[in-house]
Amino acid sequence: MVVNFLRNNKIAAGILTVLRLYLGYSWLTAGYHKLTGGFDASGFLKGAAANPIKGPDGSLVYGWYVDFLNSFAIPNAEIFNTLIPIGEFLVGLGLLLGCLTTAAMFFGLVMNFSFMLAGTISHNPTDIFLGAIILFAGYNAGRFGLDRWVVPFIRKTVFKTKGNVNHAA
Repeated sequence: MVVNFLRNNKIAAGILTVLRLYLGYSWLTAGYHKLTGGFDASGFLKGAAANPIKGPDGSLVYGWYVDFLNSFAIPNAEIFNTLIPIGEFLVGLGLLLGCLTTAAMFFGLVMNFSFMLAGTISHNPTDIFLGAIILFAGYNAGRFGLDRWVVPFIRKTVFKTKGNVNHAA
């Protein structure tokens, strides 16, 4: 019932637009400041690996994530120095314009969860909650944005050429 409201109701589309614009502005400005301010993730990555989240008994809660940081993220910090600012900026742009909203929000949630796994709480829980609402709403979250034209165009051109048209929206 709630998902049906989020996915189909025009009033919900208006509320989702406000949420989308709020999150989009947050993501865009965070990415912009990193792009223009000489962002370097290596210190954060090393700190997250050195001070991982531990349970009450002192054991690692996300040992697999610490392994990921040590074996891939830290040795390849330059990749993350590029991906994080550009990713944040593009997520924000997609949400502000209402263009590929579901994809933008999915990647925003991936980054939010990555930041939380590294031990950063900040506003991530709120962003995850609002982002999940936008993700569950699907197309309706971008109804008052470019998705109004982009999604039908993609459905028409991409899926029709492959003979796999899904008319249920």
